[in-house]
Parts: sequence; C-alpha cells; structure tokens
Amino acid sequence: MTVNKHLCFISDVVKEKNIYQSKESLCPFCDREALSDIIDEQDSIILVKNKFPTLANTFQTVLIETNNCFENISTYDTYHMRKLITFGINHWLKMEKSGDFKSVVFYKNHGPMSGGTVNHSHMQIVGLKDIDYKIGLNDEIFEGIEIYQEGSCSINISSKPKVCSTEFNIITTSRNDNFMADNIQNIVKYLLKRCNSFNLFFYQWKRSIICKIVPRYVTSPLFVGFSIPQTSNRLNEIAEEIKNTYYSIKK
Repeated sequence: MTVNKHLCFISDVVKEKNIYQSKESLCPFCDREALSDIIDEQDSIILVKNKFPTLANTFQTVLIETNNCFENISTYDTYHMRKLITFGINHWLKMEKSGDFKSVVFYKNHGPMSGGTVNHSHMQIVGLKDIDYKIGLNDEIFEGIEIYQEGSCSINISSKPKVCSTEFNIITTSRNDNFMADNIQNIVKYLLKRCNSFNLFFYQWKRSIICKIVPRYVTSPLFVGFSIPQTSNRLNEIAEEIKNTYYSIKK
C-alpha cells in the first residue's frame, strides 16, 4: 500500500493572503476585533481557524500567543509561558483524540529563516487527514548529550539530529507542562543570543511528549539534495554552556 508523504500546497491561497496583507496596515493578530472563527481563548491567548489555509486535506489553526506584537517566548513571564504551553498542548492532544485526522502537528516558526510569514508570535496546530508524521521518526533523533534531568523529564542536545547540527530535545515522559515551558524558554533565550530564527516541533512519541527546538540558518545543500543531516564538533561545549548558564544552581 502506498503511504502518502506529501502535502499539497495551494498557491492561489498564498496570492489571496498576499493581497490581504498588502491592504492591511495593522498586524492581523493585533487587530483582535477583526478576528473570526475563534475556537478558544484564555486571557491574551487565542486559537483561531487559519484564515488562509494553504495546505490541502488539512485543518489549519493558528495559536496567537499574546496581544503584544513585540513579545516572544524569550520575554514572557513564567506564568504566561506556562499557561501558553498548557493551552497549546491541550488543544493539540484534543485534536489528536478526535479521530478526525491521521495525525496532528503542533509547531512554531520564529524569525526570517524559520518559514514564518507573520512576525506576531504564534504557533500552529494542523490536523493532517492523509499523513502520519510519526512514520518519519525514530528514537535516535531524540537522543543526545544530557543537559539536565528532573525525575522523568530531561533535556538533551541531539547527537544524531534530524536536520540541524544543534537540535535540542525537551522530553517529558510523564506529562509536565511547567518543565516543558520553563525549559523551552531557557533554550530559546540561549539560541536568540546566537541566531534570529528557530522552530519548535512537538511530538507524541512512545508515551512521551517531546519538544524539539531547532535553530534555523540556511539549510545545508547536503540535506536538501541528499537528506544527509549534520552534527557539530561542539556539542559537549554547548551542553556545558547551557548547564552553566541555566542549571548550575540546580545541580
């Protein structure tokens, strides 16, 4: 049986989106009174149906993280960051359990190299009707040099990354949203001092909830052409830098 691995990109929707954005002077996520198809909201966090769904056979939603266009994960206070992650994971898992999709992806783009088109901080939860994202996964992309561990939760830097030389994995074997939120923020703060773009990717994998944090640069042609990922000779050094910056007090 043929397994579908490709999404169909709808070009006409992109043209419509570009025309809409060129006419709007206000950020579409700041203009909250104009938002339509609101699915849920909690304080300044809002989940809406994507106004411009560019992927065929999917249900696309946008999670607007805050009402402040100039804030991002690195600047949120602890309360807001934890609330955001719990809100996002709850809706992601709810869509997964609905039975309406083959799988549901939950991810974030930040910065010009990340694939995002709107600067206002947001995430996306997308139900895939024909594709199971887990088919392309394996254990080794979540394994690596340990940075910090707390009970059944841990953080590592990938020794065999999926794409990028410095991918970080936050793993919660027993669901722990506060651990997830606090440590996503720590890693993002570290990365944004060294690059301007990153992605977050959330996975359900073997009874764990995992967030993979990927700094974004120009993608290596070896990966684009031959699917050969790269690692770094500085993994141990980077792990020690992060330990000393964020976790030395917890040792």
